[in-house]
Amino acid sequence: MEEKIRERLESIRKMLQQDGGDCEIVKIEGKTVTLTLKGACGSCPYAMETLKGYVQENLRDSVDPEIVVERV
Repeated sequence: MEEKIRERLESIRKMLQQDGGDCEIVKIEGKTVTLTLKGACGSCPYAMETLKGYVQENLRDSVDPEIVVERV
């Protein structure tokens, strides 16, 4: 599952990069993915919405419905 998560995150990163942001994997433990947001995403007031509403939902839809994304 970790490989699928990493592959999907690469396409998600491309979308974030189009808006001047990015994300980096800190760790993947089971179904918990810990990310750090960078660039415009790191200081955006809507960062948690992006993390939960876009990144987490995208991973849940494409990899596993029980994935949880956390931010450091």
